Amino acid sequence: MSNNKPMPVPTEISAPFWEGLKAERLLIQQCNACQHWVFYPRRHCPSCLAHDLSWRDVGGGASLYSFTVARIATLPDFADEMPQKLAVVELDEGVRINTTLVGLDEEEIRIGMRLQPVFAEADEKGTRLLRFTGMDNDAKSLGRLPAKAAEAVGDAAPTPAPRLIALDDEAALQSLVSDEFSTWSDELVVDQPLIDAFAALSGDDYWIHTDPERARKDSPFGGTIAHGALVQVLQSRLTLTLGFEITGFSTMVNYGSDRLRFPAPVPAGSRIHLRARVKNVARVKSGTQLTLEMNTHVVGSERPSVINDLVILYMQ
Repeated sequence: MSNNKPMPVPTEISAPFWEGLKAERLLIQQCNACQHWVFYPRRHCPSCLAHDLSWRDVGGGASLYSFTVARIATLPDFADEMPQKLAVVELDEGVRINTTLVGLDEEEIRIGMRLQPVFAEADEKGTRLLRFTGMDNDAKSLGRLPAKAAEAVGDAAPTPAPRLIALDDEAALQSLVSDEFSTWSDELVVDQPLIDAFAALSGDDYWIHTDPERARKDSPFGGTIAHGALVQVLQSRLTLTLGFEITGFSTMVNYGSDRLRFPAPVPAGSRIHLRARVKNVARVKSGTQLTLEMNTHVVGSERPSVINDLVILYMQ
């Protein structure tokens, strides 16, 4: 599936709808004055014009109002979804929603058929889109992202044993220095509870990290973001396969960082992963310093969110 498909951009008005989908809830506005259900999201009731709307959970029961089958992708990134079954469904509350039907063959689709919602994972950052399927289908399974190739193969190749390098083997140590990065680490979700926990621990509770409602309105990122220091600390939670192991030392310590940058934000709900390369190896008075450039990215993003030139000191 393409990572370049256009994704919804929540606004101050529509954000509760998109946040609801992330939690697998369907939230629709209802007018408190006349009880009229409202969709698309707006500030006032189109029936009585009252500016008194509340977001309420609905069950998602719906009927197919109309549909068409698109056989030519509007963008190259949608080619993997062809043919698309584009539809208008009518919720039991009376509102109509533009959507896509999933898990249905063309010959199964009938005007008026009963439908159920599918909270479809759109990317690995937690974004979900509202789709619909037939009542007999498994909506949960239809909402999952396709398995990665590595996960789909039952008999994956075993990880090769690391190359053992003695601390006193200068030539072997210098051979580790490279412009090429390792393979990616495992992934970790940086969600709002994790961000809030770090804010409480560190005392950095600035609203851009801890106030989703204000961040949706005032932040240039459209929502809360993780602290740069949090993402840096999470590097120790990710497992890297570097392909080598240093031997022949008595103690290894984190000596600090020669360079630390936060080039790109990590929005709440994002998945992150890590890769690294050996940038430098140097003999110093206290031992041997190996500088490991560790780059943390939001999954699918080319630009790193954290660049950390970590200095590891090996002592004999």
